[in-house]
Amino acid sequence: MAEETGEYVLVTSDGSQLKSTWGYSGQGQAAYPNGEIYEGQYVDGKKSGTGTYTYSNGDKYVGGYANDHKEGIGRMTYNEKGEYYGYFKKGKRDGEGVFKCSNGDIYSGQWKDGKKEGKGTYIVKESGVKVVGFWADGKMMKGKWIFPNGGFYEGQFDHNQPKGNGTWKFANGNHVSGEYIQTILPSEDEEKMDITLAWVSRR
Repeated sequence: MAEETGEYVLVTSDGSQLKSTWGYSGQGQAAYPNGEIYEGQYVDGKKSGTGTYTYSNGDKYVGGYANDHKEGIGRMTYNEKGEYYGYFKKGKRDGEGVFKCSNGDIYSGQWKDGKKEGKGTYIVKESGVKVVGFWADGKMMKGKWIFPNGGFYEGQFDHNQPKGNGTWKFANGNHVSGEYIQTILPSEDEEKMDITLAWVSRR
């Protein structure tokens, strides 16, 4: 999410009011015309150090900054989507982090350029399903889909659903292996997973 960079009034730690952060280092609060507010540290006129940014839509970020970008450890609370706590790089989620969706689902793992990337675990609160594996460009690619009754699917995924080579192990101990053709139901929310069991095996 982009932060406001237009005209603003900066109140410094000594109470002085400036219309520009140019060359300023220290603590300050910048109030923008659209209602957004940054309160925190500046170095040479840029947000650097620790700070809090409150967006006009109710979203809020608390954490590290470097060169006007979110950097390092921070907490981003989204007014409607949920909350992320973890690492940022150049303003985007990057590194280890945990995202708790508004419906209670949780993803814990690696991120890159704002999307799930690398090893991670997704837990669906409503059903208790757990998905563990490797992600790319925000989507599950390969891993294990574990159900509360002990059954699981292990193999390839497409759009967060089983597709391609894989094996189902059911709670009764039976196995089904093969290549799966999946009914794809992509989610409109990139942070959430649509969990369905619509699949057809091809042996």
